[in-house]
Amino acid sequence: MKYMKKRDMNGSRKTDTKGTPRGNPLNVALENRDAPIMTIVADAIRHREVVLAYQPIMQAKAPFGTAFYEGFMRVLDETGRIIPAREFMGQVEATELGRKLDCIALEQGLRVLQRNPMQRLSINMSARSIGYTEWNNVLGRFLRKDAALAERLMLEIDADSAMQMPELVVDFMDRQQPKGIAFALDNFGRGATNIRNLCDFFFDAVKIDGQFVRNVADDADNAAAVRSLVAIAQEFEMLIIANNVERLEDAEFLAQNSVDCLQGRLFGAPTINPPWSDKQDERKRA
Repeated sequence: MKYMKKRDMNGSRKTDTKGTPRGNPLNVALENRDAPIMTIVADAIRHREVVLAYQPIMQAKAPFGTAFYEGFMRVLDETGRIIPAREFMGQVEATELGRKLDCIALEQGLRVLQRNPMQRLSINMSARSIGYTEWNNVLGRFLRKDAALAERLMLEIDADSAMQMPELVVDFMDRQQPKGIAFALDNFGRGATNIRNLCDFFFDAVKIDGQFVRNVADDADNAAAVRSLVAIAQEFEMLIIANNVERLEDAEFLAQNSVDCLQGRLFGAPTINPPWSDKQDERKRA
C-alpha cells in the first residue's frame, strides 16, 4: 500500500532567494579557497564528498510520529566544511553538475532504504534528470535488486522545475507510480502553479512553500494562502506537508487547518547523523 496517499494514511532542494550572509560556510570556503562555487561542487563530486542531511517529517495529528525523512544534499569543501544545497543549487541546477548531484543523492537515498527496511525517505530531483541516462540507471539498478524499495521512496520535484516541462514529468510519473514510487510537488504555491497541470500530474503530495508557513498563526495573509492551498490539495486527494515550521503556534494552526504533516526546525534540523546511523554503529560493535 502506498504510504504517501492521503486517503491511505492514518495517522530544501530548497533555494534561498535572499542574499548569502558573509559569515556562512559557503563564503568562508570561497574566501579560504579563492575558488568559484562551480569548482567547489565539481571537486566534491569528483572526490565523492557529497552527503545527505536528513530531516524528519512529522504527522500533524495523533499519533504524532515521524512519517518519513527528507534527504537534503550537502557538499563538503576540501576543509570539510558542509555547504547546503541552497547555496549552490541555483548555479548548478541546469548544468551537468546538477545531474550528477541528483545521481549521487538518489544513490545515497536508495542505499539508506536498502539498509534500513523500516525507513521511508524523500529525495529531491530536478525534472531535467528524468532524461539523464545515469540517473535512470541508478534508479533501475536498485529497483531490479529490490522492487519493494519503491514503496518507501518519494521523489520531490520543485514546482518551477515541473511546470517548465510538464509532459516529460507526467510521462515519468505515469511509468513510476505503478511501481510504488510516490511524488511530491515541492514549494507548492510559489510561482504560477497551473491547476490544469495538477490534474495531469496526479502528485501524491504537495509541500506548501515556506514563505506561507512562517508566522502563519499571526499573519492573516499567510493564513488565507495556506487555507487556499490546502483546499486545492484536498480536491486532488494529495497528502499535505507544510515546510519551514519553526514555531509551536504555527504547527498548531496548520494541524487545525487540515495539514497532514509538518517539517521544520521545530522538530529538528537536517543532520548527517540520522537516528538509524547510530543503530548501524551499534550493530557493527556487537
